[in-house]
Amino acid sequence: MDRATQRNEIWRALSVPDFIVGSVTAVTETGSLVAGSASGSQLPGYAGAAARAIWVVGAQKIVPDLPAALRRVEEHCLPLENERALNAYGKSSSLNRVLILNAETEPGRGSVLLIREAIGF
Repeated sequence: MDRATQRNEIWRALSVPDFIVGSVTAVTETGSLVAGSASGSQLPGYAGAAARAIWVVGAQKIVPDLPAALRRVEEHCLPLENERALNAYGKSSSLNRVLILNAETEPGRGSVLLIREAIGF
């Protein structure tokens, strides 16, 4: 698909996948997942549009509670993502959308693969 002429079609296809594999910026000790995003393109799939979601998460992303998770997103992840975006695209990043997942309504829909080493930021 052509990104310039079929942007809306691409976004629609990404919003309702059968499977979505991604990561989150923080996981609380009580099991909440927090995802921060500039565009929000992955968030519909995370939130429930995808039939199955798999999050691959580095152990360094575990935090005690939701306030710590939100601080991690803003104070740790955003500066690193901003630097990455500047190097890759010549543009700054921003935290425009935040999704907090506390539980799944469909048993077995979501899985978290917690990796014991630091991956991502």
